[in-house]
Amino acid sequence: MGSMDGMDGPDLDGVLDAVGPRLRGLRQERGATLAQLSATTGISVSTLSRLESGQRRPTLELLLPLARAHQVPLDELVDAPPTGDPRVHTRPVTHEGLTTLALTRRPGGVRAFKQVYAPHWPAAQPDLRVHEGYEWLYVLSGRLRLLLGEHDVVLTPGEVAEFDTHVPHWMGNPGPEPTEVLCLFGPQGERMHVRARPAGGR
Repeated sequence: MGSMDGMDGPDLDGVLDAVGPRLRGLRQERGATLAQLSATTGISVSTLSRLESGQRRPTLELLLPLARAHQVPLDELVDAPPTGDPRVHTRPVTHEGLTTLALTRRPGGVRAFKQVYAPHWPAAQPDLRVHEGYEWLYVLSGRLRLLLGEHDVVLTPGEVAEFDTHVPHWMGNPGPEPTEVLCLFGPQGERMHVRARPAGGR
């Protein structure tokens, strides 16, 4: 919902007016009836019908269960491309020198991101973290320093790292140019499988 920040009245009204047709398109794309969607979300058929027709103004309390039912991020309901557009429309998010661009939009499972690290990022000393999940990194350009447990390595373009994120880890850009990284992140137990042709193979 942060995409609404800073909008004036007419822009916000336009966004909300587009929610109804988007909800109808998502439901029809999945072949669901209003009754089926009502059973899944607990929202009455009449309310769903009024939402889709634009007679009912969407609220967070209504949109959250609908986003879960349609398996789409909440932002996609309020500010998204027309249903049926196969391209992923997303906005980069920059925080203190790290820019992240989501390449996948469905919640759950393996998620893909492109990350751009500013030169010599971060300025602070490495702070190793742990969390649930499994991560796979591919360096597109620049250099990426990876601290992983007792290991301290610098990855260059074309190099790959994969690891269990329960292992203390930290990443940064030690170089004078931006570093671009393709990142896949999955739930614990979902490992990436990298298959390569043996050296000299056909």
